[in-house]
Amino acid sequence: MNRKKVFGFVLAILLIGSSAMAQQYVTQVKSSNKKWGYINSKGEVIIQPQFEKCYEFSADGYAPIYDTKNRQYYFINPKGEKLQTEVSGFKLIDGFGIDLKGFEDGLVPVKVGEKWGYMNTSGKLAILAMYDEPTAFSSGHASVKKGSTYVVLNTKGEETPVAGDVVDIKAFSENLAPFRAADKKFGFIGTNGKVAIPAQFESVGYFKNGLAWAKTLDKKVGYINPAGEWIIKPQFDVAKEFDAKSGLARIKQGDQWGYVSKTGSVLYVKDTDLYGDFSNGLAQGRKNAKIGFFNSKGEWAIEPQFEGSRDFKNGYAAAKKNDKWGMINTEGKWVIEPTFEAIKDMELIK
Repeated sequence: MNRKKVFGFVLAILLIGSSAMAQQYVTQVKSSNKKWGYINSKGEVIIQPQFEKCYEFSADGYAPIYDTKNRQYYFINPKGEKLQTEVSGFKLIDGFGIDLKGFEDGLVPVKVGEKWGYMNTSGKLAILAMYDEPTAFSSGHASVKKGSTYVVLNTKGEETPVAGDVVDIKAFSENLAPFRAADKKFGFIGTNGKVAIPAQFESVGYFKNGLAWAKTLDKKVGYINPAGEWIIKPQFDVAKEFDAKSGLARIKQGDQWGYVSKTGSVLYVKDTDLYGDFSNGLAQGRKNAKIGFFNSKGEWAIEPQFEGSRDFKNGYAAAKKNDKWGMINTEGKWVIEPTFEAIKDMELIK
């Protein structure tokens, strides 16, 4: 191997190592003082519990904090340092304080005065506040309302008009966004602003792992591909999104919950009275009033033993035992002992 190739190989290894070191896992925890703070995947406190309300870190490395005293939001990094912003008193899309999200694609929707714009991770208003009904960015695109019409934004703030008789648009997922037409039927808009799948459904979900659920006008649910073709014929009463690892989605037929594969075969799990969504290849179940997790074969991968749990995310799940919360891995082993009043999902900061 010549010197140039050796140098290139060493440089590649260093870059991979540097990237790996830059990544970290962080979650929110509630301490005995009833305040929220943040810990890493080793259980080490990185930001002391001090907040009345705080939210998850995004991959961009910032978490929203709500200052209950001054009734306003701000952002912190994993060191607890506050992001300096050129606008203050802004509002975020808070989803009633439950589903608040921060930065996506390096931008976050902020309300300044009566209009919405997008702030970047430098605290600058990268896209001016002149819109209504904003959505978070996904893969470089977001939908907003400008005046009486909708447009698609890219991360540079460039606008693409939305065609068709559209009265509402949701967030993009896998480059398609659900929209509602004037006749109350649902379809999908592409990032080019054009109708990708005509409005013909009573309701639809988001595209995840190549498929989206859709409900017909006779109230049966199946799954379509990005071309709008039925991959799994409408036959269910309820259907959820597909999990990438297990390849399964939760469905309901009559009074019975089950799981459908992308080929349309259905798995019924008998040894449980709780049917959770698959996430990271595992789904919550319950037996004898205890929570565990079963795998894509319907077998207990983690025996029922917990008083409560959250879904797996990034290979970890919050679990409750002896009235305290900790974190387990996909083998059911404690990686963070149950010592907290509450704990949320483990987020990956890249």
